[in-house]
Amino acid sequence: MGVTYDKEEGRFVFDFAHDGASDIVSLTGDSYQVEAFGKCFYYGYEFADTVDGSVRGAFIKYVKFSESIQKDTNLSQFIQKAINDLNNRINLYDYDLVIMPESSSKVNQYMLRYIYRFAQPSLYKMELVKSLPENISFDMAAYEAQYLDDVLENGRPRYTPKQKEEVKKGIHEMMDLIHKKEYFTIAKDVKKSRFRPYMMNFLRFKNDVDKELCATVRKQNVLIVDDVTTSGSTLNEILRALRVLNEDNQITIFSLIGRKDLMVESV
Repeated sequence: MGVTYDKEEGRFVFDFAHDGASDIVSLTGDSYQVEAFGKCFYYGYEFADTVDGSVRGAFIKYVKFSESIQKDTNLSQFIQKAINDLNNRINLYDYDLVIMPESSSKVNQYMLRYIYRFAQPSLYKMELVKSLPENISFDMAAYEAQYLDDVLENGRPRYTPKQKEEVKKGIHEMMDLIHKKEYFTIAKDVKKSRFRPYMMNFLRFKNDVDKELCATVRKQNVLIVDDVTTSGSTLNEILRALRVLNEDNQITIFSLIGRKDLMVESV
């Protein structure tokens, strides 16, 4: 019966041998592989289409914020199965670098420790951490080129100079508000906005050593790991940070829980 939700007891029930029509998540079969972000994207599990939003949210919270993954045999097996399937697909020993976002969830660190069972001893890992709100910027040049400078079928500009200036003024006001936020909630606030692909510097390298190393790593296998992918905004930010340094590496993305229909801008 895969993963089901027992409403009376308020807990999730795991069955790794059988799946059923009422499953929240299927536990049999291999991991999923799709093209997303312009890269090869693997994920261990996805929610069934019929899952209620509140149940889906409760399961994500359970996975991300379990008090002890080691003591929760269902959750640890859930994670290990996904990594085992990933290793069967890509051979983790071939990877040189693992990159993940800083997270209050314990899942990423648990996944990393389990990945090291398959990896070469020299596998290097680094975290990208959240930037201060005042460091977030907007790529106005790209927004103008791809949006404001658009033309109609008859060749006429879609927007007048006055309209362009009004949009730019609104963007500057939006960025002023973002820079004044007391805590890093911006990614959640703007992830569905049309401006989201042009906002930069949400994540930064933890230190200069990691940044310099990532700039010098060339033509090697890099694995990006994150626990749950819904909008894809966090993975997009990691890819942006790497793209600034170089684009020579073979990048693979893995998420424990993902979705095949990610509607995000490829980087």
